[in-house]
Amino acid sequence: MKRFLGFVKKEFLHIFRDYRTLIILFGIPVAQILIFGFAVSTEIKNAGIAFLDLSHDEITQKLTNKIVSSDFFRKTEDLLSYNDIDRAFKKGMTKAVIVYERDLGSKLMKEGKASVSIITDGSEPNVATLITNYTFAIINDFNRDMNRTAGNNSILIQPEVKMLYNPELKSHFMFVPGVITLILILICALMTSVTITREKEFGTMEVLLVSPLKPIQIILGKVAPYFLLSFLNVIVILVMSWLVFGLPVKGSLALLLVLTMLYILMSLSLGILISTVSKTMQQAMFISFIGLMLPTILLSGFIYPIENMPKIYDYVSMIVPPRYFIIIIKSIMIKGTGILFIWKETLILLLMTALFIGVSVRKFKVRLQ
Repeated sequence: MKRFLGFVKKEFLHIFRDYRTLIILFGIPVAQILIFGFAVSTEIKNAGIAFLDLSHDEITQKLTNKIVSSDFFRKTEDLLSYNDIDRAFKKGMTKAVIVYERDLGSKLMKEGKASVSIITDGSEPNVATLITNYTFAIINDFNRDMNRTAGNNSILIQPEVKMLYNPELKSHFMFVPGVITLILILICALMTSVTITREKEFGTMEVLLVSPLKPIQIILGKVAPYFLLSFLNVIVILVMSWLVFGLPVKGSLALLLVLTMLYILMSLSLGILISTVSKTMQQAMFISFIGLMLPTILLSGFIYPIENMPKIYDYVSMIVPPRYFIIIIKSIMIKGTGILFIWKETLILLLMTALFIGVSVRKFKVRLQ
């Protein structure tokens, strides 16, 4: 028994001395609980909503205040005409537009009913459905308040719903772009993260370091084959999404392919960076899977809207590259937007790519010294 207790004590000491084991045992479960607890939500919070008020009367103002005063919506802008609706959606901040018909107040008083149009962004079917349901509930509550004040039940505002970009609310309009984003960053980072780590484990790293090749040449040489294979993978996925799901590319196909190549390069450079800081292939694979898969699924807006999460997660998601590419691919494929609407996300991906490559080259130079 004494030997057994000594052995158990030794194992405990090994565990407590290895910080990586402690992170796996305690850090990851805590992080998962916090992320899942706050990020995974089926409720709508602070969804962007714009208003096109063609009536400008007391009734529309009261209804607008009631919608905005709830915790579900935040007002993004006031539109001037129907031509502004498509622009508002393509900017990405607005999830729904409420349109009040002309003379809504007077028509409601004279005829007892009037219509309000609810136009939502169908590129995110789940969010569009939730926004519609929440708006319906608020308008119905407003109807009850109006009838209670008037002392009758004859006043009725009738909502009319329209889904832009995805009228049938097909779920693959949301999942296909998200899956493309997830697959590319996981596969690209995983493939490249084991390259340099493999050289370390097999003892061939020193051969590369003493070769006449510069660090940037070694990195590019490692990245180039995976870049071509990943781009071919994108072509296959896009063809499959068109043939199987009927998901066309409404915007510029050339622009989509160029920005996809940028995202692939960013993912590969991130994989190279992971491989330079990893000592074993298992460690590199662990960082690639755990460090990239969960943030991509939970904090990129792939499944759960970022605006539904606490503000701290909005800031954390800013360092998650898939967040920006999901905006890019949805905007081009589903909304048909051009570079003028996604230049900020493109610039961020460019800066991230340059940062990852720069840090990787620097670590090679340090090793050479």
